Amino acid sequence: MRIIGGTHKGKQIKTPKDLPVRPTTDFAKEALFNILANKIDFENVSVLDLFSGTGHISLEFASRGSSNSVSVDKNFKCARFLKSVSQELHFNINTIKADVFDFLKTAHLKFDLIFADPPYDMPNIADIHQLVFENNLLNEHGMLIIEHGAKTKLENLPHFSQHRKYGNVNFSFFERS
Repeated sequence: MRIIGGTHKGKQIKTPKDLPVRPTTDFAKEALFNILANKIDFENVSVLDLFSGTGHISLEFASRGSSNSVSVDKNFKCARFLKSVSQELHFNINTIKADVFDFLKTAHLKFDLIFADPPYDMPNIADIHQLVFENNLLNEHGMLIIEHGAKTKLENLPHFSQHRKYGNVNFSFFERS
């Protein structure tokens, strides 16, 4: 895993082989952050990273100056790994070991950007969208980005703004206006 931008650009991070993750490719991650660079101020954005796995998205935001990040993953090893790496790099990432759906049902904070990278074969991916908007978890002009496989179609959901495809990686964007 590699951080592609910011203060730690190019930093290689060795991930344990026993983590149950499918990290976003560097190609797709770089494309995503190029889109975001034109939409947000990284230093002033509050980020919620759902199904964070290795935390590569949270680490990327932190490297670019975001000091308000929350990462949620139910796997203990993933949460422990991200907490360790963020401490080593002196990043302020609040790592929470929890089921994402339970977290979304009880969360009271609002975020400027919520990124979700659930397992591609998860049958209830659209529930992420529903919980985020029902529980009003986005700030005004906030953005939800859901990474998913090619078979998942989210364009019919409310607040949809765009879809981007990079190889096997798909991003659906939703904006709270």
